[in-house]
Amino acid sequence: MRLYPFFIPHAGCPHRCSFCQQQETSGQQEVFPPERVAAELSAMLAVGAGGQVAFYGGTFSALPGSLQEKYLEAVSPFLCSGQVSGVRISTRPDALADRQIDRLKQRGVATVEVGVQSFCDSVLENVNRGHGSAIVAPAVSRLRSAGLEVGIQLMPGLPGGSRREALASLRRALELKPDFLRIYPAVVLRGTPLVDRYRAGEYRPFSLEEAVDCCAEMSWICRQAEVPIIRLGLQATPALDADGGVLAGPYHPAFGQLVRSRIWRRALDRAATTGADVAHVHPADAADAIGHRRDNMLYLNKKHAHFELKPSPGTQRGTLVFGGTSHVALDLAAFAQESLN
Repeated sequence: MRLYPFFIPHAGCPHRCSFCQQQETSGQQEVFPPERVAAELSAMLAVGAGGQVAFYGGTFSALPGSLQEKYLEAVSPFLCSGQVSGVRISTRPDALADRQIDRLKQRGVATVEVGVQSFCDSVLENVNRGHGSAIVAPAVSRLRSAGLEVGIQLMPGLPGGSRREALASLRRALELKPDFLRIYPAVVLRGTPLVDRYRAGEYRPFSLEEAVDCCAEMSWICRQAEVPIIRLGLQATPALDADGGVLAGPYHPAFGQLVRSRIWRRALDRAATTGADVAHVHPADAADAIGHRRDNMLYLNKKHAHFELKPSPGTQRGTLVFGGTSHVALDLAAFAQESLN
């Protein structure tokens, strides 16, 4: 879906979470003013129409009611004309009381992304989240009852977290039947309280290898559950890419591709383990199968001496053909079933 984003970093947030620095992650230093929304949106729509207007960053539903009205009123003419189909906001589960949800729905909000981060109470306390996990399910239920689309945001690797915790949080999220997920492995951003904890040796974020492998398993589980992940890892911005923007942790501008490639690596490794020395994939899958900077092929050739991957237009997307048989890559890449329990 096409999105027209407006960033309101930290606006409305009742707490400053220790991992959060929205100026760095959004690439925008100031809260976008409501009086400029209409003009900016008109410019965006000049090159295409349809999709949703998105208010990201901050806690939209915790903004003063009058300010919410100004933002949503600015979008209203574009909704009435059919140039956009709805409004999307990001918020927290403790800012979704019935009255807040009613206001959102009445003013054209169609999708709500809920920043949950973790379903582990000790992790939430560790990062000064300001609420526990018990409020999430009722908040999602209220959104569902109002007929709104619901997304859940998760952040594996926070202080006190682990791969096991990340998978357990994912399982809890999937039990709520979200329409989609966003998954952002935690990183140490300049200007956050995590910097001091990291420098004091009190916090070790996931390495890139740990985060890729954990998110590959999370992605595999979501595909089995048929719940899409619409974003893996932070969107690259000049602030994040600048020296010192990210002090530590698994930030990579192509993180999503690394995760997809890891799933392909598992599938290819299973193929090579059967004795196959050549596998065919659809050309559109070749880049992910080969891996970032050919990492997958280097890994496979080191482990199996010789293994060749051939792009073949006649191969179906998402499959591997070897030994004269077609195999679904996701089936070959299967993670241990106990991960689902």
